[in-house]
Amino acid sequence: MELWSELLSDWTGILSFGVILFVIGMAIFYLVYFLTKSHDPNE
Repeated sequence: MELWSELLSDWTGILSFGVILFVIGMAIFYLVYFLTKSHDPNE
């Protein structure tokens, strides 16, 4: 827990944590998006 308090104690840690969450969320969104759009049209 000391790692989290150290990470979230300044703006650099908060912003980097936010960027990491944003990138993971964007990857999940595009993975779901492309998997649903890439179905075979003959099915």
